[in-house]
Amino acid sequence: MENNKQTRIHYAWTVLAVTFACLFVASALRSIPGIIILSLEHEFNWSRETISGAISVNLFLFGLSGPFLGRLMDMYGAKTITLFMICLVILGAVGSTFMQQPWQLYLLWGVVIGAGSGGTSMVMGSALINRWFHKRRGLALGFLGAAFSSGQLIFTPILMNLNIHEGWRVTTLAIASLLGLVVLPLVTWLMVDNPGKKNLRAYGANGISNDVPPPDPGPMRVAMANPQFWLLAFSFGICGFTTSGLFQTHLIPHGIEHGFHEMTMATSLGLMGATDIFGTILSGWLCDRFGKRWPLAMYYTLRGVSLMLLPYVESTEQLMVFSVVYGLNWLSTVPATSALTADLFGKQNVGVVFGWICFAHQIGAALASYGAGYLHGLAGNYTMSFISAGLFALVATGLVVNIRIDANSIAK
Repeated sequence: MENNKQTRIHYAWTVLAVTFACLFVASALRSIPGIIILSLEHEFNWSRETISGAISVNLFLFGLSGPFLGRLMDMYGAKTITLFMICLVILGAVGSTFMQQPWQLYLLWGVVIGAGSGGTSMVMGSALINRWFHKRRGLALGFLGAAFSSGQLIFTPILMNLNIHEGWRVTTLAIASLLGLVVLPLVTWLMVDNPGKKNLRAYGANGISNDVPPPDPGPMRVAMANPQFWLLAFSFGICGFTTSGLFQTHLIPHGIEHGFHEMTMATSLGLMGATDIFGTILSGWLCDRFGKRWPLAMYYTLRGVSLMLLPYVESTEQLMVFSVVYGLNWLSTVPATSALTADLFGKQNVGVVFGWICFAHQIGAALASYGAGYLHGLAGNYTMSFISAGLFALVATGLVVNIRIDANSIAK
């Protein structure tokens, strides 16, 4: 039976497609705060620091929920946990359209959506892909990284246009509707936790058992005793500091303050997404072909240099060139980091271990989101925020270069 099944398209690609769709739409929800931040300021007279604080809570809890949800996914499967979290995010997004006070912003966007988004993140994607793919794993993870980019490419200009003409409430409800009417049914009908449930082996795992070992007891005690875990965690924390927390929250306000039109900034983010689709898929291919460490170091170096040049971008042409260069490595770090986690700590533990590494990412993101807002309040611009982020990216290069996978690694 299995030989006949192997002549068809392997079900791993269906799982990849469903997971891609989930992360694709979820990326749009995560991009909304940067789009509506000025609308919230104007309607409610809330300060930039107040709104940035709520976004920081969102980013922090998005990261903190990851390892706990990852552990639950390792133990009980990704499908059930993901379905529950999608429902939670939808309730939070719909509820936010009725908010009138800052505490409601913190509760709904900060706590409910922040924690719920952990179920539609790369922790979920990593838990599934590292089980379903033996070969082409880096490429598959690259496609999932590209899901965030393509979601940004497609949705950012649309959501910005909606926000300008229809308001931030319609913008938020549009994404909540997509999650409820498209993503939720796809996950319900097509997502499968592991190949064994379809009587299959992982893609490319001919002659290898289709059984995924049960998660190890206390995997984090073992992982945290290994220096490689801390190198991955700190470098990925810098990844968060230099991407989502900084850019998705503050790039559009920065550009508008520099005289760029709102739609120009939305186009810039969309162009970053377009180039990151290519860059992230290429990253997965490079990881499969050349290993993970040196490509990862190269990404951080390129990011650091481009960030330090951003404050001096003054024309639309320069902005678009920056968007291409920065976009090439926005999420290219994800497939390399996720694959390194599985190699070092075992695919049966990747949900919880990569979850904690993603938590470090979100700590960095939360610090950047609030810190850039705070520095903006002091200096009236984002120059120091971008330059310091670029320097941190160069530090991440040094951390990654010191990662080692050898015979003494915990798992292959």
